[in-house]
Amino acid sequence: MAPSGSRSMKRGCQRVLYWIPVLFIALIVAWSYYAYVLQLCIESIEDTGEKVVYLLLYHVIFIMFVWAYWQTIFTQPMNPLEEFHLSYSDKELLEREDRGESQQEILRRIAKDLPIYTRTNSGAIRFCERCQLLKPDRCHHCSVCDKCILKMDHHCPWVNNCVGFSNYKFFMLFLAYSLLYCLFITATDLQYFIKFWMNGLPDTQAKFHILFLFFSASMFSVSLASLFIYHCWLVCKNRSTLEAVRAPVFRHGTDKNGFSLGISKNLRQVFGDEMKYWPVPMFSSLGDGCSFPTCLVNLDPEQPSSPTGSNPANKAAAEGRQFPSKPLRESQSRLLTSTPSWTESDSATNKDIKGASNPGMTIENEA
Repeated sequence: MAPSGSRSMKRGCQRVLYWIPVLFIALIVAWSYYAYVLQLCIESIEDTGEKVVYLLLYHVIFIMFVWAYWQTIFTQPMNPLEEFHLSYSDKELLEREDRGESQQEILRRIAKDLPIYTRTNSGAIRFCERCQLLKPDRCHHCSVCDKCILKMDHHCPWVNNCVGFSNYKFFMLFLAYSLLYCLFITATDLQYFIKFWMNGLPDTQAKFHILFLFFSASMFSVSLASLFIYHCWLVCKNRSTLEAVRAPVFRHGTDKNGFSLGISKNLRQVFGDEMKYWPVPMFSSLGDGCSFPTCLVNLDPEQPSSPTGSNPANKAAAEGRQFPSKPLRESQSRLLTSTPSWTESDSATNKDIKGASNPGMTIENEA
């Protein structure tokens, strides 16, 4: 009992410590609200029209920023569906086998009817011994959360949560609105920051808040801009942070662009079909997080027709591969069948796909 009690106490202490970065961000945001609204707008700005405009714009950005941050923190990461977990009989069968090859045969039999196309570096079925399940594509086990997370991007200490399929849109909006929040404060505080150095401000505590507000907002802007640009690039390439570090391995080998369907479809996979919901921190991502269309069986307009490159030998090998047809979920299937009017290259791509006569590259529904 004692070891178990000490472990639970240790986990409890860790949970408390994990909230420290979130508390730090909350305190910084609370101080920035006080410094901007009270010390800058109400105390320092004399023009009423300027004051009203600044306060209105500030509160719109502030609300969206806090909303997106809240959603990123408190949206529970999604875990694999029950169909990916081993049954009791399969667990027993797996435990009885000592040889790795025999265990892989069992896992391959179970995975045969599941939408799983990625493998380990050695070509084995991706299996989580901790959770006792076959990992869906793009799913990884988080050591902090101690569970498998669908389309895991990374575990972020600043939100004390795993960023994955269920909250990646919220995380992107959090970065966007926090960057906009800092840029807005920097831009509107600039003239009063200059007045501070020219002794143009009253000798009150407000001038120190204005000084530190400009410095903190401008420094956060630099770091947030680099992080936001990086994740925009990841979205356009349809990669997670983990996949950017280590490319996913498919049956034919490693392919860093295996999940890319073209920029417009990649954006829709994260933000949804309707653009009016893109800036709103409400879930609108496509799919269920367990299955994803890939360019391996769905030609990617951004990539060569062969996922293995232009090498003739690789191309011939790709043409000879047969992928089992497994149905996509409805929202994922729309990525392959619908063509919104705002996309620029998808219609031309669809014509190329229809005109392809190679049976080895026939378009199939893949999860």
